[in-house]
Amino acid sequence: MPMAASAGSPTSDVFCDDRARIVEKLETRFGATLAGRGLRGPETFVEFWVAERSGDWTMVQNYTDGRACIVAMGESWERFGPVDPA
Repeated sequence: MPMAASAGSPTSDVFCDDRARIVEKLETRFGATLAGRGLRGPETFVEFWVAERSGDWTMVQNYTDGRACIVAMGESWERFGPVDPA
């Protein structure tokens, strides 16, 4: 069952659901692809999903129990090339 934080809380824009359902909607409804991910802690990792045509992006925090939460969304995503290590 989808969960949302209560209104008035600092995280009232957070939407949580099963990760597979969130990924399916990002891919099929919004045309988003996974742009990158990184560990946030021992039980969480964060992913950035990007819809290249529109430039919209979504930040998803994932948990080891299979739950995921959309924690931020935006627009005008810019993709950069590899960083020069020198």
